[in-house]
Amino acid sequence: MNREFLINAIFLVLVNLLIKPFYVFGIERVIQDRVGAETYGLYATLFSFSFLLFMVNDFGIHYFNNRTIAQNPPLAKKYIPNILILKGVLAVLFMGLVFVAALFRGYEVEVFYLLFFVALNHILISLVAYLRSNISGVGLYRTDSVISTLDKVFLILVCAVLLWGNPLAEGGAFQIKWFVHAQNVAWLITAAVAFFIISGKIKPSFKWRPDWPFLWIILKKSFPFALAVFLMTAYIRFDIVILEWLLPDGRYHAGVYAAAYRLLDAFNMVGYLFAGLLLPMFSKLLSPHFKAKHEIPSLLRFALQLIWAGTLTLAVACYFFQTEIMELLYPLSVNAENIEYYGKTMGYLILTLVPFSGVYIYSTLLTANNSLAKMNRLYVIGILVNVGLNLLLIPGHQAIGSAVAAFITHSVVLAGMVWLVNRELQLPTDFTQIVKVVGFTLVTLVANFLIYHFASIHWVLKFLSCILAGGILAFLFRLVQVHALFDLMKKKENLA
Repeated sequence: MNREFLINAIFLVLVNLLIKPFYVFGIERVIQDRVGAETYGLYATLFSFSFLLFMVNDFGIHYFNNRTIAQNPPLAKKYIPNILILKGVLAVLFMGLVFVAALFRGYEVEVFYLLFFVALNHILISLVAYLRSNISGVGLYRTDSVISTLDKVFLILVCAVLLWGNPLAEGGAFQIKWFVHAQNVAWLITAAVAFFIISGKIKPSFKWRPDWPFLWIILKKSFPFALAVFLMTAYIRFDIVILEWLLPDGRYHAGVYAAAYRLLDAFNMVGYLFAGLLLPMFSKLLSPHFKAKHEIPSLLRFALQLIWAGTLTLAVACYFFQTEIMELLYPLSVNAENIEYYGKTMGYLILTLVPFSGVYIYSTLLTANNSLAKMNRLYVIGILVNVGLNLLLIPGHQAIGSAVAAFITHSVVLAGMVWLVNRELQLPTDFTQIVKVVGFTLVTLVANFLIYHFASIHWVLKFLSCILAGGILAFLFRLVQVHALFDLMKKKENLA
């Protein structure tokens, strides 16, 4: 299993490293810098606001489906036609609830046009996630990895034309609605491609006659997953919504937070993609038909060590060079007056990358183990901690307060998940791994401090030196082992 995870993880990361960073920094970043913090803050707020109702739209179906199809691939032929009908019904309900909630929130009438198409993106994102859960569920991991970047490929092409070759743009002006419509097109095309791939593989019978009793069973079985999605979404997305609502010029501060969050979001893609790759693997290991629980500690340790080495290295380096990075990324928005505000917001927020990635790994294992009810209690604690900290910190510290709240919240949730996994699966405590991780963390912090304060070179070279130091230390502390990688590549696949 480790060998399969390694091969697909390497392929997944390489594919995404070619596409997604260019999109995030070459397209999305430029759009925010063009439209300004307040306009982009409105878009980011609407995205998070509608995402809070994502439970209704998705209802945990793609998590439930990924776990179920990974354990019983033949079920996909029966599930696909019925679930697509169900998702259509949920999409209509979701759209209605978004507009009702927006009316209660008191958004201006002119905002509703943008809100409709932002909500439509959530519907298409959910559809693609469901179709991808079938692709990975039947073992097409590398195909799923390619599909995971397809929307970004189309967005790069469309937005590049809109940004630099659009004859309709007056004086270089860019409208945020163009970006939203480009997302609509990209996700629609991605959904169509994913649909044709899984249809060709499974050849389901599309009679389009809903089996309502069967759909009701699916809803009941997927509800725990839906609740988990809602609770996790809430404690992640509440911050920017509260920030926009609590402050008089909240959309500006939401824009600053979104600018800082972009770096976290870009690096966090690896954790999210690892989770999508691990879910069917953990599900198969925990399947009563496979009976291979003894392999779980090895796979979990392997994934955690890789992701800890990478995320800590990136997060610490970005923290030290917070102002330099934000000034480089947003030359039109960042100036002498607000550079410290932008920098500190990003600095505290990027540290969230480390616990956030750990939450992805542990929540995936708990989902595969069907421990959703207990995991949901942790998410409730996360919501209470996050909302309480935001209400406490935002009035005095604005976006910086939200960033600090995010780091503390994710750390609390990760600690709870580590405890829950060890209790549920009775995993042995690996003290050697703990010592390695703590030692690597402390030495990485010291190395970054020394390079930042004492190296007499350009800051970009300092930053790259910090990344290089983290990579070397990861090998020295044996979080990444060359001989282990080769051994795993040679190991026979035991999940055929």
